Amino acid sequence: MLDTLLLVDIQHDFLPGGALAVADGDAIVPIANRLMPAFDYVVASQDWHPHDHGSFAEHHPGAAPFDIGQLAGREQILWPAHCVQGTPGAAFASDLDVAGIDAVVRKGDNPRLDSYSAFYDNHHERATGLVERLAERGTRHIHVMGLAADVCVKFTALDALAEGFDVTLIVDGIRGVDMAPGDTQAAIEAMRAAGATVVAHEAVLG
Repeated sequence: MLDTLLLVDIQHDFLPGGALAVADGDAIVPIANRLMPAFDYVVASQDWHPHDHGSFAEHHPGAAPFDIGQLAGREQILWPAHCVQGTPGAAFASDLDVAGIDAVVRKGDNPRLDSYSAFYDNHHERATGLVERLAERGTRHIHVMGLAADVCVKFTALDALAEGFDVTLIVDGIRGVDMAPGDTQAAIEAMRAAGATVVAHEAVLG
């Protein structure tokens, strides 16, 4: 079997109809379900924000979602409230085969810092423990897919590469927010330039 599959934030709020919907985001769920049995270890990251998270536009007077504001002294995209702890929007997609997930890593629970990557918050002040978890298993190669391509998937893949893991991006298993046209393609190219291998899921299954 293949080593490790990392599913990034396949949660209701990122699917069509969700608070921070990614267009066609639900199309990746069958791909995740098809891939999971081929891997020895499956980890899912879960955005897990407190209701007062500082990245939410509603906590910045006069701001609208997707404005650029400030959080902890740095520029911050201000998001619609999403993936609030314990809400239906924070749950994994209903059609995702959660029985195939071996471990869950939660992120974004610090209200003063945003956290795109499954490995670290955006300031790299606090780790999620995923590096140690994978190291304990002897993992060297991670296949990555999920939502959103141009935000959490990108930063997860870049952190994984920086930590020395080999990374394969499952390109048909991602969808992006595309706040600006071309953001998703630019993210794919950034991951490729950093060292990720980019393949479709059929190539993984061989």
